[in-house]
Amino acid sequence: MFKTLYKKCLDLAAHKSSNFFLGVISFIESSFFPIPPDVMIIPMVIAKKKSYLKIFLIASIFSVLGGIFGYMLGAVFLDIAMNIIEFYGYEKKIINLKNNLSQGEGFLTWLSILFLAGFTPLPYKAFTIASGLIGFNILIFIIVSLISRSLRFFLISYLSYKFGDLFTKFMNKHGSKWFTILGLLIVLIFIIVFLILKFNA
Repeated sequence: MFKTLYKKCLDLAAHKSSNFFLGVISFIESSFFPIPPDVMIIPMVIAKKKSYLKIFLIASIFSVLGGIFGYMLGAVFLDIAMNIIEFYGYEKKIINLKNNLSQGEGFLTWLSILFLAGFTPLPYKAFTIASGLIGFNILIFIIVSLISRSLRFFLISYLSYKFGDLFTKFMNKHGSKWFTILGLLIVLIFIIVFLILKFNA
């Protein structure tokens, strides 16, 4: 099934209405669809290099809107939300986190996880739904999603624009690993800065 969906997304990247389909895929990927927009972004940018900023913006905006939809799904439709969470194997972790947040703990942990989910290969959709499920602050959720998704899609769009097929080969071989490492470094820097500011306050 995943191979079929992957191939379909590649086909849509070459469609004359590829911008529209990119927006659709970016939206639904943030709440339930398993194939990330990267699959379309890279070939679209290589084919239309001058439009790399437009492609980046479409993916970022609709991904965040899809994330908000996923949040609302978690907040309102509990049964559907839990089915999706269980599919990705995060149900126990989410229940524990919800208990911690209700006791005033775990905020920084979830903030970090949410950023990593938006930036790295972690299933972002599971964490958008989980954020609604645990009642995470929606404004902070939107800000973190906007930063993480925009940063990820800008890097993918710009590097595709700059290096073309060479970047495609790199992503196929090492993309997941290096995006994870970079995401962890960003979170580590954020935590260090946060702790410095907290202890100096």
